[in-house]
Amino acid sequence: MDKSLCEIPPDTPVLVTGATGFTGIVLTRKLVECGLKVSAVARKSSNLEPLKDLDVTWFRGDVSDQEIMKEALAGQQYVFHVAAAFREAKSTEEDYWNVHVGSTQIIAEEVIKNPDFKRYIHISTIGVHGHIEDPPATEEYRFAPGDGYQRTKLQAEEWLIDFASENPLPYTIIRPAAIYGPGDRRLLKLFKMALKPYFPLLGKGHCMYHLVHVDDLTNSFIVAATHPAAQGETFISGAEEPIGIAEIAHIVANHFNKTTRVVRLPIGPFFLLADACELLCKPLKIEPPIYRRRVAFYSKDRHFDISKMKNVLGYSPIHSNKDGIIETAEWYVEQGWLQK
Repeated sequence: MDKSLCEIPPDTPVLVTGATGFTGIVLTRKLVECGLKVSAVARKSSNLEPLKDLDVTWFRGDVSDQEIMKEALAGQQYVFHVAAAFREAKSTEEDYWNVHVGSTQIIAEEVIKNPDFKRYIHISTIGVHGHIEDPPATEEYRFAPGDGYQRTKLQAEEWLIDFASENPLPYTIIRPAAIYGPGDRRLLKLFKMALKPYFPLLGKGHCMYHLVHVDDLTNSFIVAATHPAAQGETFISGAEEPIGIAEIAHIVANHFNKTTRVVRLPIGPFFLLADACELLCKPLKIEPPIYRRRVAFYSKDRHFDISKMKNVLGYSPIHSNKDGIIETAEWYVEQGWLQK
């Protein structure tokens, strides 16, 4: 990373939650490279292998475990709360609440006891806004969370803002767009479909998708941690502009000298199929082959205005959609997951 972006002094104690996840790994590496004294919280089942070469102090347990978190938070001057609950068939509303809201309460209530604490970086999601009917949406756009994950992310934001209004808590909220880049498999299925002769799209919508490269996202975290104007503010972190799903498919196909044709399919039958799959699979704690949320993805547009991040934080994305998509596609090939 560009170390000039990090203005946290060397040897400063910082804590990262969710450090073993895709975004957490990238962020933790950057913080170590900046010479900071990095600690991290990871579940006992988490794989520490990707970060085994780094000097990190580990605290093993759940972010909703008050005792573990008290121990991890002691003496920290910055906290990057990246941890999020998995969207799985077995995940309950309680699971989402514990990881998103409960952990936020624990962190906030602990760090205000530390007079040396500098900033709490709280990671939320653009999902709190739901479908964008009048794009592009800013941070002030109305909320419309569509599932337990998004609802509890919003609840955590609202609780945090209320708490900080009555307590001396320095904080910044970041709402990432759809995170991607080498190291993650979010776009793998889409890229595989793009290399087929026909690329199916459900419904008649624009299917706009707002991405954020993990490198840009983690840079925005680090900049927000020390920027005076970020105190008490919320920022959407995303690419310069959204991109249509069909355009993503064409970028991938063209890069590998393939030709794909977009085929529109009616979305209604897929909603019925998804509902039936969830009805049958969820009681058995089995991951449904198709979710209503995944079908609804094609009916929603995600288009955001990132000017606040650029104007207030002074950070502009360095990865274009096209370059980031090609970089990610090549990484999939290197892993043997995508066949040219």
